[in-house]
Amino acid sequence: MDNELTVGRQVAQKILENVEKVIIGKRKTVELAVIGLMSKGHLLIEDAPGVGKTMLARSLARSVDCTFKRIQFTPDMLPGDITGVSVYNQKTMDFEFRAGPIIANIVLADEINRATPKVQSALLECMEEGQISVDGVTHKMPVPFHVLATQNPIEYEGTFPLPETQLDRFLLRINLGYPSLADEIAIMEKQHYTHPIDTLEPVATVHELLTLHSAVRNVFVDELVRQYIASLVAATRQHPGVRLGASPRGSLALFRTIQARALLDGRDFVLPDDVKYMAEPVLAHRLILRSREQSEDRTGRNAINELLNTVPVPGTVAKR
Repeated sequence: MDNELTVGRQVAQKILENVEKVIIGKRKTVELAVIGLMSKGHLLIEDAPGVGKTMLARSLARSVDCTFKRIQFTPDMLPGDITGVSVYNQKTMDFEFRAGPIIANIVLADEINRATPKVQSALLECMEEGQISVDGVTHKMPVPFHVLATQNPIEYEGTFPLPETQLDRFLLRINLGYPSLADEIAIMEKQHYTHPIDTLEPVATVHELLTLHSAVRNVFVDELVRQYIASLVAATRQHPGVRLGASPRGSLALFRTIQARALLDGRDFVLPDDVKYMAEPVLAHRLILRSREQSEDRTGRNAINELLNTVPVPGTVAKR
């Protein structure tokens, strides 16, 4: 492993260990969150209230010494509350742009599905193209730029399901779940006098994060692994329970995240197991299911797991 990859892995490990000071007993979830940061992607953290979604996003943001903004989404928000507005200045007799909270290196979009679809759609341009347009003027987002969004499950009252186009902009969707009995006791002990997020310090600079992004891209991906990614994504479009499968954006997302996972694991090359590890959090939320399958409580996760058992790794024989 060359020097850039070694430095990149060290930065990733520091961020991972720092976040685990706050998030107890959720190693895989924290790894996925760090992989999302390594891959220059946006992260959607979905779970029930109170399990630590916001704490995960905040601890990840605090681990990097960069600009950070938090947006608490509510049903009465307007798009301008996110992107910013142009205000007329009587002294200069001209309009001035007053930036909204979306213009930051890391943005915590808390309870994103409590906002109306019109407000949710205001995030599309900045998440995909790294810019916003206000009154016909384009404003570039800072580099790096990551959106860490949390949402409660849609069956909870007062929420609006994210549209498919919005979901597809998120590189990963992850879940925390409830802690084990031992972990829940440990959480109470750590928060007896103060919350660990209050004393969490940055462990990486913006420059180190950009170096980490560059290191991920230099991880080697064999042609056979590329074929496996393409075959798996193509299979989502043929699954009987899926009305619309993953797009090429899903293939690219899987490609980049397996590079990040390999680097975090200390390798300068990827394995088919990396594809299997990342397939569900990268692809499941991109699938649009048939209504009859949804009524049978089938989910995108079920479909991805079925395909992992049937799509053969190049050079092997498919399971029967």
